[in-house]
Amino acid sequence: MTVLVFGASSQIGRYLLPLLCTRGELVVALSRVSRAATAGVTWMTGSLPDCMPAVESVSAIFSLGPLLSLAAWLKRTDLPHAPRIIAISSTSAETKRYSEVSTERELSRQLRDGEDALADACVRHGSEWTVLRPTLVYGVGLDKSLTPVAQRAMRTRVFPLPAGHGMRQPVHAEDLARAALAACDTPAAAMKILSIGGGERLPASEMFARVRRSLPVDTLPLPLPAWVLRLARRGVPGFRGPLSRLEVDLIADNTEMSRLLGIQPRPFRPDADCWRPPA
Repeated sequence: MTVLVFGASSQIGRYLLPLLCTRGELVVALSRVSRAATAGVTWMTGSLPDCMPAVESVSAIFSLGPLLSLAAWLKRTDLPHAPRIIAISSTSAETKRYSEVSTERELSRQLRDGEDALADACVRHGSEWTVLRPTLVYGVGLDKSLTPVAQRAMRTRVFPLPAGHGMRQPVHAEDLARAALAACDTPAAAMKILSIGGGERLPASEMFARVRRSLPVDTLPLPLPAWVLRLARRGVPGFRGPLSRLEVDLIADNTEMSRLLGIQPRPFRPDADCWRPPA
C-alpha cells in the first residue's frame, strides 16, 4: 500500500518524509516541480486539483497544503481503499476570523471552508480524517513569519524588537510532523480538529528577543515602543494585521492533542539553523 504526501517539500514535509521512510512505507510525494531522487521516496510532478498523476493502492494521505484543493480532488477521484487522511490547517481559522484586515478574514474563511469541504469529501470514500491546526510553525527556514525577520536582521545587522504582551506559542515543524504521523496511527483521533502549539507560551516581545539571540551574527536591537507601533499600524496598511495582534494571545490548547496523540511539543528554543533555508 502507498502513502501519498501533498506539500512534501514544505517545512513539515521535510520532517515527515524521513519519518515515513523509517517505517518502511511506500511513499509517493507530489511536487509542482521536478525533484531529485530521495531515498525511499518516489517523487511525482503535479498539482491539485487538476494536474494529479494516478497513484494506485493509496492507504493514507498527508496533506500539508491548501485544503480546498485537496477536497476538490478527493471529490472526483477513485480511492477504493478508503485511505486515512491527515491534513494541516491553521489556528488562523479562528484567530483571524474577526481581523480588521479583510484579506485576513478571507483567509480565515477559506481555512474553515477547506476543513468543512475535506470532511464532506471524505464521506464519499468512507475515509476517516484528522485536521491539525498549528500555531506559528518554524524550524527549517521556510516559514513566512519569523524566518523573514531573522534573515532581514542578518542582512542589515539591525533587529526591530516590537513591544507586545500578547502570548505566542510557536510550534516546531518536526513536532508537527510527529503529531501528523501519530494522528494517522490513532483511531481515536479520527473525525477531529486538533489544535497544536509549541510547548511554551511566551509574550510576543520575548519571542522576538529569542529569535535575535539565536542569530549567528551580532545585531543592533531596535526597540519599537507601543506608540511607534500605533503609528505604523495607521500609516502602513501591510502591517496593520500583524501589529494589531501584538497584544492578542495567539495560542493553542494542547490538552486533547497530547492526550490522544501522546505528543509533547518542545519549548521555543530556536538556534541559527532554524532560519537557514535548506539547499
